[in-house]
Amino acid sequence: MRIAMVAPLIESVPPALYGGTERVVSVLTEELVRRGHDVTLFASGESRTSARLFPCAERALRSDPDVHDTVAYTLIEMGEVYARSQDFDIIHNHNDYLGFSFARLSTTPTVTTTHGRLDLSEVQRIYGYYAEQRLVSISHDQRSWLPKANWVGTVHNAIDLDNYHLREEPGDYLVFLGRISPEKRPDRAIEIARDVGMRLLIAAKVDAVDQAYFEHAIEPLIRRNRGLVEFIGEVDERGKDELLGNAYAYLFPVDWPEPFGLTMAEAMATGTPVIATRNGSVPEVVADGRTGFVCDTLAGMIEAVQRVGEIDRRACREHVERHFSPAAMADGYEQIYERVVAEGARPGPA
Repeated sequence: MRIAMVAPLIESVPPALYGGTERVVSVLTEELVRRGHDVTLFASGESRTSARLFPCAERALRSDPDVHDTVAYTLIEMGEVYARSQDFDIIHNHNDYLGFSFARLSTTPTVTTTHGRLDLSEVQRIYGYYAEQRLVSISHDQRSWLPKANWVGTVHNAIDLDNYHLREEPGDYLVFLGRISPEKRPDRAIEIARDVGMRLLIAAKVDAVDQAYFEHAIEPLIRRNRGLVEFIGEVDERGKDELLGNAYAYLFPVDWPEPFGLTMAEAMATGTPVIATRNGSVPEVVADGRTGFVCDTLAGMIEAVQRVGEIDRRACREHVERHFSPAAMADGYEQIYERVVAEGARPGPA
């Protein structure tokens, strides 16, 4: 099948450091190429892929100081994709609603994977306007925010298992990984570490939009807990494997409808149990009591740290191999592609 894989331009594919969506796009692209599909990847210029690369920006937009409007680049990218739409059997869009107006006018069918949050009123409004668009959710919970949308399937995200290695012996510290932002609740992670008296390593990026939150809410907590809490910033894939694999437990104290939470799968792939709040996709990713603990309260998370010894680290790895492997993700998307291509394009209102 001839597939146009349309990635965000914010990070490279795969990203050098943080970048969940781009990492998923990379894993899917490589597995589809391995299976014999003809894939063209539309992405930033320094992306690394075995597919045919069509560069739509010289480099990842987040690392380019001259870029101030990322939407402008993305709309140009979508224009490049749909100008060549006849070259493909299907277009797989990972740029959310920014591709909808192009898809509506195309005779080549498009599927869009919804990687972001869908609970915001303005997001729900634009999805309602483009109600004919075929959508793929990355968790069943994510779909609940748009129950009347044109969902064509749910496919959980996957990770490259070769990048993560099982450590059967637990370490002696806790980890918070990913992004510093209010909805990710790094403050809760610090509170848990303080209450259980265990060292916490925070490996996360700070976007410009969250800089003030980091400086005024999180940095003071880190300073007050110096010696117990350490902020180490972003880490690459090898560093992530080491950091997660040598941890005692991974903390995921989110208080928003997390669409998937790729770092939970990454932690479990190294054998490290996950302690997370019951929000969004968390109960779909973590097997409560078997690969970690899904908690309803902060007190429950603190208590769960004391129970980590009950978890078999090998079971964590096996859970990821079974449910969040490249093969499992590609199987899901292949079924959707075949069904959508057979149905053909569905243009919206004129």
